[in-house]
Amino acid sequence: MAEENKGKAEFSDAVQARVKEVVGRTGTRGEAVQVKCKILEGRDQDQIMRRNVKGPVQEDDILMLRETEMEARALRGGGR
Repeated sequence: MAEENKGKAEFSDAVQARVKEVVGRTGTRGEAVQVKCKILEGRDQDQIMRRNVKGPVQEDDILMLRETEMEARALRGGGR
């Protein structure tokens, strides 16, 4: 069975989410951006979630989320 699937890519299902708000930068060096996004399909449709995203992102972008159960912790106010 392992020989049959050798060299074939398998992809998991993903759910679309639209970025509604860019909250701020996070991570030890500010390499990730925290966003609020609205789930567009699936079990959690129309829910607003907070997620951490790596790479360039702006409002109205579409994210492909592999799972919708985990939500990122809220950023703390403050800083230096």
